[in-house]
Amino acid sequence: MSVRPFEGRVALVTGANHGIGASTALALAEFGADVVVTYLRLDVPDDDPGRPAAYAEHRRQDATAVVEVVRAAGSKALSIEADLADPASPARLFDQAEDTFGPVAILVNNASGWRQDTFTGASNDTLGRPNRAVTAESIDAQLLVDARGSALLIAEFAHRHRQRGADWGRIISLTSGGSGGFPGEVSYGAAKAALENYTMSASVELASLGITANVVYPPVTDTGWVNDAVREAVAGNPPLHHVAEPEEVAEVIAWLCTDGARLVTGNVIRLR
Repeated sequence: MSVRPFEGRVALVTGANHGIGASTALALAEFGADVVVTYLRLDVPDDDPGRPAAYAEHRRQDATAVVEVVRAAGSKALSIEADLADPASPARLFDQAEDTFGPVAILVNNASGWRQDTFTGASNDTLGRPNRAVTAESIDAQLLVDARGSALLIAEFAHRHRQRGADWGRIISLTSGGSGGFPGEVSYGAAKAALENYTMSASVELASLGITANVVYPPVTDTGWVNDAVREAVAGNPPLHHVAEPEEVAEVIAWLCTDGARLVTGNVIRLR
């Protein structure tokens, strides 16, 4: 494998102003891809109980710092703020990517409209974090971004791929909870289960076009929300193994985009 195997390819990474998305943008850039970084600044209160202040800071920031590190890695970068709950966003993102760098060959569905909600009525979860009842708002915030928004991105990716007669493409989606449910974060789990299903369908329907599609299920990953209580809970739960860094997850995502992973498709890859 060459040092920069993605030279000449364009990647679109959603939710890439911090965390796993930002690390993925850099990992792909180090492999030579030019990267379109999408993000949405969210107004998260600084005093949210149970969460480090860095959590709010990360979710409120733009993608300036990510663009800088991508360029420092020798690749080109473009940042676009977009709300994936808006059904017009996918076509706009691909239009801007193509106008700036050319056709998108790698799509990473990382963005999330995460809200914590529950059927139990509990005011706090087992880690002391505030929880809220399931409402139409909490459902829509996640299903419209994680599920519908990502599905529309996949559809746009496939449509343009077919139109130009391309024969190489990669789709990577991020999940958590999935089909097994996610007690305490029920709408998040449902939205991710839908995204898994969309991605698995894409792996079959788009295979003849040279597109692989996989889902990465990270372990607990410190993207700014992990506090001491979370670390203690992970340490006391052997199946969780450890708290990962975003860079560790990004390495797997980047590998799935290489030609060495060309036979890997239709999988939910759970990391430990």
